[in-house]
Amino acid sequence: MFTGIIEDLGRIEKIEKERENLHITVRTSITNELKIDQSVAHNGVCLTVVAIDGNTYTVTAIQETIAKTNLGLLNEHEAVNIERAMKLGDRLDGHIVQGHVDQTATCIAVLEQDGSWVYTFEYDKNLNNVTIEKGSITVNGVSLTVVNSELNRFSVAIIPYTYKHTTFQYLKEGDAVNLEFDVIGKYVKRLNDLRN
Repeated sequence: MFTGIIEDLGRIEKIEKERENLHITVRTSITNELKIDQSVAHNGVCLTVVAIDGNTYTVTAIQETIAKTNLGLLNEHEAVNIERAMKLGDRLDGHIVQGHVDQTATCIAVLEQDGSWVYTFEYDKNLNNVTIEKGSITVNGVSLTVVNSELNRFSVAIIPYTYKHTTFQYLKEGDAVNLEFDVIGKYVKRLNDLRN
């Protein structure tokens, strides 16, 4: 369980392909606080720490994860949003995030607005995910509020702090991002679909 509040920007040190799996080695300032078998979200994808070496650690993404996320598009030296699992009893500053990506989307617009930014994303509506105005969405692991909700697109407004401390500073039109839709909204939609 995560909150969508990013702790650190990690850097991809190495990506190794082994059959259908990717072993991703990350350098981050919180590596010394990690342990083997710990869950860490990478751009919103929950992966297990399998090795630690100095200030780097390694996680493994299997084909199922690679197919449904943007992890297969990562390159060495690229930044990645990092969040450790929340501790029971901590404040929930973001929203309930599982670290299970529902689908990817494409950034279709970036608009700077005199000190803040509005990013617009488009996603495949055939996967039956929905956003609602002022609802929660996780984009590359960042807990955000939806604005301009439409059938297969939405926008988010980014404040300077979030811009500086996440990969939003590198995000541009045409880039793929991971989306995790609000878990409560997914259950409500599923129950409604079953009734109809």
